[in-house]
Amino acid sequence: MTSWRNAAWGLILSSDTSLNRAKWSSRELSRRLLLLLVHLFVAGNEPVIIGIDETIERRRGRKIAARGVYRDPVRSSKEFFVKTNGLRWICMMLLTPIPWAQRVWALPFLTVLAPSERYHQERKMRHKTITDWAWQMILQVARWMPARSLVVVADGTYAVLSFLLNVSRLRSVSVITRLRLDACLYDPAPKREAGQKGRPALKGKRQPKLAERLQDPKTVWQTHTLSWYGGTRREMEIATGTALWYQSPVPPVAIRWVLIRDPEGQYEPMALLCTDQQAEAIQILEWFVLRWTVEVTFHEVRAHLGVETQRQWSDLAIVRTTPALLGLFSLVTVFAHQLLGEQPFPIRQAAWYTKALPTFSDTLAFVRQHLWLSTFFCMSPSEGDTVQIPRALFDRLVDTLAFAA
Repeated sequence: MTSWRNAAWGLILSSDTSLNRAKWSSRELSRRLLLLLVHLFVAGNEPVIIGIDETIERRRGRKIAARGVYRDPVRSSKEFFVKTNGLRWICMMLLTPIPWAQRVWALPFLTVLAPSERYHQERKMRHKTITDWAWQMILQVARWMPARSLVVVADGTYAVLSFLLNVSRLRSVSVITRLRLDACLYDPAPKREAGQKGRPALKGKRQPKLAERLQDPKTVWQTHTLSWYGGTRREMEIATGTALWYQSPVPPVAIRWVLIRDPEGQYEPMALLCTDQQAEAIQILEWFVLRWTVEVTFHEVRAHLGVETQRQWSDLAIVRTTPALLGLFSLVTVFAHQLLGEQPFPIRQAAWYTKALPTFSDTLAFVRQHLWLSTFFCMSPSEGDTVQIPRALFDRLVDTLAFAA
């Protein structure tokens, strides 16, 4: 009990110090937060499921050096392309079920600023792409937890051969992303015969493209009822196989591909890949569906934790503020988990609908109700700093302000 409190308070006190002058390591705080989250929510024999995605923090100002112009993923669509000014962040989150919430949450623990290409060109620096940053982040997490198997879930942005090739060399890490339906897939290279001349073959016979398999009546489909978005169950048809994904000049990458189609036709067919060829197709799809909770977390930190309302402009303060706010989402979850123990979550019902499960806003209010009663926030122990009011009125004020703040 004492260890998690010391670690959590250390994160808060470090974040409260001057963000542009204090000496503390954001990476070390990320390591401690990850280990704390895995200890509390992930069993020792289960793989650690990590979601990775980028988000745009809308910021303006000439003094913000790392800002750039990016596609706004929220306001854009297939027909309209909307640009926005801001900072691009790559965030890794632990995807884990929260017992008292009865669903999977995405808990941020490591966030990295990924400046634009123009930013690096102006400073004559080598530009790092999103997948370059992601590879470094995955390598760092693998070094933090060498004894655990990691599953990284990402969208189609990370379906890059050079990135997947690097990750496939780590035995304890596998990646799940979307796969293009027109990707070039091949059989494994045939065994080299004794005395055969020439360079060793990189690939074998070409396999049909996934778009062709969708139309091929010989494709074997299996129907499964799977966990789907929104905590629902849905019947989907799945076809799967193994192949080498190859495109010169990058060496081929061994993958398991999973082709999914909706028998009711509500969802367009899609394909997934996993760098672990031994993974089951159903498990790959259910892991990929968990990625949606990453978007929920991005929305919650904007709505309740003040992301995009910061006013810092110095480089060091910018690099520290947003990761600290994203990490606060995980800290609030940890505090609520420890305060509850084995008790159920006390849900406050809304006036216009019945809530069955707690949301993050409920969790934040629950933690506030306990923290505001603590003497850590008193300015002075003298009696002049206190005002006596009835207990019933005080409890009502705390309850109201916790949800309104």
